[in-house]
Amino acid sequence: MTKKILIATGGTGGHVIPAYSLANYLMRNKYDINVTIDKRGIKYLKGHKRINFTTIESSPFIKKSFLRGAISLFIILYSILKSLLFLLFNRPSIVIGMGGYSSFPICIAAAILNIELVIYESNLIIGKANKYLLPFVKKIFVSFKELEGIPKKYSNKVYVIGNIVREEVLNFNNIKDNFINFDNIRILVLGGSQAAKIFATELPKVFDKFKYSKNSIKIFQQCQIDQNDQLSGLYKKSQLDHEIFNFTDKIINYYLKSNLVITRSGASVLGELVNIKIPFITIPLPTSADNHQYKNAEFYQKKGYGYLLEEKDIKDKLFDLINSIFKDKKNIEKIFSNQTQYTDKDVFKNIKIHIENIINEKN
Repeated sequence: MTKKILIATGGTGGHVIPAYSLANYLMRNKYDINVTIDKRGIKYLKGHKRINFTTIESSPFIKKSFLRGAISLFIILYSILKSLLFLLFNRPSIVIGMGGYSSFPICIAAAILNIELVIYESNLIIGKANKYLLPFVKKIFVSFKELEGIPKKYSNKVYVIGNIVREEVLNFNNIKDNFINFDNIRILVLGGSQAAKIFATELPKVFDKFKYSKNSIKIFQQCQIDQNDQLSGLYKKSQLDHEIFNFTDKIINYYLKSNLVITRSGASVLGELVNIKIPFITIPLPTSADNHQYKNAEFYQKKGYGYLLEEKDIKDKLFDLINSIFKDKKNIEKIFSNQTQYTDKDVFKNIKIHIENIINEKN
């Protein structure tokens, strides 16, 4: 059995960035790697010439109307057919599905062709695409044993491997004093790879209250390109020190500048924050599928890794929460202590061991 592996991903940075990190690691370990992706995800691979990727479009199954449902079903079936042809001409030893509807067609095609299939679930409740694939997979890689939604009959397929995050995050040696500075509040605002629109409209109103604070404050805020001027104008009006930026694969540079992060609750970003060890306030996207972002945020809060605030409470509670975090040193000390006890440093080694076991079983 060859060391040829296909990684199926697409859509958001939360799917593509872990896939890219895994691809890089496996290539360095002499694996022949291909990546399938959709048009939405290509922008996250720009500039990464070492990655061989193929575009395969798909669609979520839409039930809102008969017509839209029929169209989405047609797109999915066409994508499965295209995936079958791709796999027949580029037959890998293993297909690794990274979750999301973009990975579904290639994973189903792998099952049809009897190619070993592995899926990765980073959230705390299994996604719909991955749930449909459970009968066909060899192994289910999960970030945490507390994952919900997997029937008991498939529990023997589950392996806890940790969060797949960027290697530079795993290799970063955190210097505690960089993050616990109570005289200078440095807030990094992230909205996921798409950037949260509500963060651009509501958070400047909250931060405006800090112009009366005795503490100095600087805001680093990720937004969509068409929000740059709007945000800059709001912060200039408030006379707050700020830096506006758009999606970047150098996000670690902003982690290093910050001592508090406000973010959506995607599994990828929360995994990075707990590994790099920065206190954070996570605000789940209320419309996320199966409310998985709330599940993620709730889990991290219960572990003492960060704070959970619902979107509806931004206006009335965020300012007081930020103040309380920086008012008492024990708050951040406790978060930092809890985060220090957690690491995903072995995640890639764990995956490699499982992959080699699958390959050896076939030989």
